[in-house]
Amino acid sequence: MTADYQKYRWFFTSSDVLVIGGKSAQQNETAVKEAKADETILHTLMPGSPFCVLNSQEKQDLKEAAVFCAAFSRAWRERKKQVEVHVFSKEQIYKEKGMKTGTFGVLGKVKKIKVNLKLWLCIQKGKLRAVPFEKNALAELTPGNMQKEKAAKEVSEKLKISLEEVLSALPSGGINIRWKEL
Repeated sequence: MTADYQKYRWFFTSSDVLVIGGKSAQQNETAVKEAKADETILHTLMPGSPFCVLNSQEKQDLKEAAVFCAAFSRAWRERKKQVEVHVFSKEQIYKEKGMKTGTFGVLGKVKKIKVNLKLWLCIQKGKLRAVPFEKNALAELTPGNMQKEKAAKEVSEKLKISLEEVLSALPSGGINIRWKEL
């Protein structure tokens, strides 16, 4: 996996496995092309999702990566309750001439994981992250009515973290924040 992972959407699973996801079609293209043969790739059933890459087959890591993938997809903006995420290997991916940047086809059988959209804010590697598990959480995030910018301002002021860092950690779309006791 790429050494400069912080340019992507990223987090470390509860078992400390790095997961990256594209922020754009170009980053999705790069993430998939640079994925190693033994890494796992995830994408939601619907378009408008990052391609997420991790080096694990463990059930818990895959579930956490699936929640992350779904939360940073169009599904969050559309306030979906449950999202289907597809899990596959690099060998299953193909790209035909004429396919748009960041778009791939998948051959063969895919594993399907249904997940609920819920993230928790925490600090990982010195940066604010929205992660799919509660360990060391500062707040719970779910799709909601508060605009992302307003939510980011609240988080920034409460945690004394730059607005830019907060904005990069949050999914796109409306947010509900439930603070834990600090």
